[in-house]
Amino acid sequence: MSLDSESSPSSSRDWFFPSPSFIHSTPHPSQSPNYPRKFTTITRRTHPSPDWKKPPKTSAFRTVSSSSSVSYGDPKYGRLRRRVEFTRRNETTPKNEEHDAVSEQKQGTSSAMSAEKTASGEISVRLAGQRVKIRWQMAFSIAILITAFGSLVHKNFSLHNRVIDLQDQISILNIRLQACNLLDLQDTLSILQESDHLSSKGLKNLALIVSIALLSMPIFVLKYIDYFSKFRSSDNSSEKVSINKQLEYRVDIFLSVHPYAKPLALLVATLMLICLGGLALFGVTDDSLADCLWLSWTYIADSGNHANSEGMGPRFVSVSISFGGMLIFAMVLGLVSDAISEKLDSLRKGRSKVVEQNHTLILGWSDKLGSLLNQLAIANESLGGGIVVVMAERDKEEMELDIAKMEFDFRGTFVICRSGSPLILADLKKVSVSKARAIVVLAEDGNADQSDARALRTVLSLTGVKEGLRGHIVVELSDLDNEVLVKLVGGELVETVVAHDVIGRLMIQCARQPGLAQIWEDILGFENCEFYIKRWPQLDGMLFEDVLISFPDAIPCGIKVVSRGGKIILNPDDSYVLQEGDEVLVIAEDDDTYAPGPLTMVWRGNLPRDFFVPKSMEKILLCGWRRDIEDMILVLDASLAPGSELWMFNDVPESEREKKLIDGGLDTSRLVNITLVNREGNAVIRRHLESLPLESFDSILILADESVEDSAIQADSRSLATLLLIRDIQAKRLPYREAMVTRGHRGSFSQGSWIGEMQQASDRSVIISEILDPRTKNLLSMSKISDYVLSNELVSMALAMVAEDRQINDVLEELFAEEGNELHIRPADLYLHEGEELSFYEILLRARQRREIVIGYRFANAERAVINPPAKNERRRWSVKDVFVVITEKE
Repeated sequence: MSLDSESSPSSSRDWFFPSPSFIHSTPHPSQSPNYPRKFTTITRRTHPSPDWKKPPKTSAFRTVSSSSSVSYGDPKYGRLRRRVEFTRRNETTPKNEEHDAVSEQKQGTSSAMSAEKTASGEISVRLAGQRVKIRWQMAFSIAILITAFGSLVHKNFSLHNRVIDLQDQISILNIRLQACNLLDLQDTLSILQESDHLSSKGLKNLALIVSIALLSMPIFVLKYIDYFSKFRSSDNSSEKVSINKQLEYRVDIFLSVHPYAKPLALLVATLMLICLGGLALFGVTDDSLADCLWLSWTYIADSGNHANSEGMGPRFVSVSISFGGMLIFAMVLGLVSDAISEKLDSLRKGRSKVVEQNHTLILGWSDKLGSLLNQLAIANESLGGGIVVVMAERDKEEMELDIAKMEFDFRGTFVICRSGSPLILADLKKVSVSKARAIVVLAEDGNADQSDARALRTVLSLTGVKEGLRGHIVVELSDLDNEVLVKLVGGELVETVVAHDVIGRLMIQCARQPGLAQIWEDILGFENCEFYIKRWPQLDGMLFEDVLISFPDAIPCGIKVVSRGGKIILNPDDSYVLQEGDEVLVIAEDDDTYAPGPLTMVWRGNLPRDFFVPKSMEKILLCGWRRDIEDMILVLDASLAPGSELWMFNDVPESEREKKLIDGGLDTSRLVNITLVNREGNAVIRRHLESLPLESFDSILILADESVEDSAIQADSRSLATLLLIRDIQAKRLPYREAMVTRGHRGSFSQGSWIGEMQQASDRSVIISEILDPRTKNLLSMSKISDYVLSNELVSMALAMVAEDRQINDVLEELFAEEGNELHIRPADLYLHEGEELSFYEILLRARQRREIVIGYRFANAERAVINPPAKNERRRWSVKDVFVVITEKE
């Protein structure tokens, strides 16, 4: 009986419908074998019940077997029964529907609970099944493709081997026939050609297939690489990176890390295109493989070579190769263009290495750079020019543009600019720091503490160079308190120039000796005469008094004594005898312009009068506040007479001044010779200046105020405004008097002399203004200023001189110090009478009676002083209005 006829409509959806063959096969029940049950049944524990309520002991499957008379010996139906047992209701006959209803009623609760438990598991099983199905489909398709491709290649190779074997047999037979004279030679050749053609045709087909396969393989990999990544991933595949992304990352790293990655990749692409193109041409043409490879290269190198191709296949392949060649040469052009642009950009930005030695290296950038380069260019002129390398944290083009705007002649010196930081060792090696003969570290414009801190870090970087330093380091500092720390770090390699301290001491000297600033400009700069130290063996055993008159083109000033560890002694005794190894310190025009000559006879003579002038009290005004003002106060206290007054006029509150001075190391209660007078006000406001007795001061020092020292232009503008206001107030309070009675030692200068005129230029006071920008010099010439100081220019000169010879730093430190020797301007009446004719050597020996060394003079009607005059033996007539510049011990 058919199952369809016995099934009710309500339960038909739960029945399993077998195949038609299964329905129509109705063997006799007795003939069906009695197979044991393949599935175990678990007995359920239930409460006792009446017999009529007990379910039948046989399972539903046994009921079906007895009613349907279907042979269940087929193994495939065992699988179906197992599936029905777990996923569908048991199949029943109308005879057992009542028992099924009863069993279903009792098992309702348990089936509901099991359905809830298996709901979530079915979803995961379905998802896993779908994933496995996709994987098997992909694996199956890949396996089919690989098998097909492998079988095709194998078949081609087998056919090729069979062709080769047949060719060998034909050749052997032809040889035998030819030996028997049964075959003509022409026929043999034609047969051989046909056999070769058959063999080459199979090989060409193989080459064409291989080229097509190799070309299609990257496309296939790129398209299905994501599927491969899914096969390799686990259930948490969403957290893993795909193979495509990993491949892109690896390529990016390869191109970024390796410097020659791009040319190498381009070379590989070119070779692959040549090989694939050659194989494809070999497959569609009759040429040999070598000719096809060469033809492929010609198509790549010149896309117009394929115009002579004939046939559809050769034309298509040649056009494809030419198109690939155009892409490759476009990439080559882009690569070459990028490389050239990168190299030019590197040269433009100063990234290339400086291949120089014995050059001067300047680290940093400031307003002093222009004056420093000018002095170095003048110093190198005698050598035919030199090399100066400047490295700063600026753009190379900007530095070169600023240097080109500097209005001076470089005199054969080349300036090379590089961008970099002196704190980075790689940048220091880029400028060949280990081969430089001198390294100058410039102080940055701005805060002094930050500038000195950066200079200290720069010195640390320089001392960390593994190759060592050939030259010395010249460091410009802004605060004297930081000098000890920098020397502690740098050791013997470092020479320091404290800009604020040098300018402060120079301003004090120029305030008490008008005209001294011009002398310092001549000595410090390389344009005129400067200090040089050199050994002269022919002077060994000679007295210093005789050494003074042994140089026609130089003036000896001191001795570098070997017995004292190379210490330089300025203005030594006349009785000192030069020892072997001693060197002579002179003032000369250049290091190759002087040499000792024969000793000449010079008449010493006697001094006209004794020079003894008692100190008198002075009244000095300081306008502005600078960071080392306490050092200036100490120098003034040591040099002025007792009872002198020092007025301090600035906008710092008086309650804070004493605290700042104490923090700077000054105890005002220990001042001996001067008395401090504090006034608060703004130096650029007229009514504040009018409250001061400007007509009563002997000297007025206008300082670059600390509040505006970061900007040279703003500081100079403030100093100029203060200068002009003071001059105007003085002119209205004290009309000009033709004769002015000077006090103390100033009475030693004759009426109408050069110094006297400078002292009377402002009706009373000598005004010294600290100027930071050299361009302000032209503006100062229009005022009635008596003297001026170019701070940046003088510091640049000192840096250049110490860079050329580090020993000169000891000389400058002594000339600026409180003790030792210093420069002085002396009137001529201390050494000669009015109208007396004397040579410079005779005046030099007369000055030795006062333990002084005369280094120059200035005539009364001259504009500038002459240092290291020529023709020292030539006699001339002198006037008491002339003055002499001498090196003498501090009073």
